[in-house]
Amino acid sequence: MKQVMVVNEALKLPRGKLAAQVAHASVAALLEATSDARRRWIEDGMPKVVLRGDSEQMLLELEAAAEDAGLPNALIRDAGHTVVAAGTITCLGLGPASIEAIDALTRELKLV
Repeated sequence: MKQVMVVNEALKLPRGKLAAQVAHASVAALLEATSDARRRWIEDGMPKVVLRGDSEQMLLELEAAAEDAGLPNALIRDAGHTVVAAGTITCLGLGPASIEAIDALTRELKLV
């Protein structure tokens, strides 16, 4: 089990903003998972990885692929109070789910 957050790198977010968006994605995606998946992920030590996404469009396409695969996911749109405009897509959370299921969608992406 693992969780992956994909960051919209086109935004070049400051480190603090990036960390906050990743946290939003992690929690929101966790809430979309089944109770069994949440339990197993917690028992596994809550493994998570943060990966680079090229653009908002890429995150939208990855969200659609996750939906098609039945993976818990959460697309994060910023509230617009600080660095980016309201509604800007900053991050996508995937999982927790099996490593194989998540890697099938994200294996080509690079670490942040």
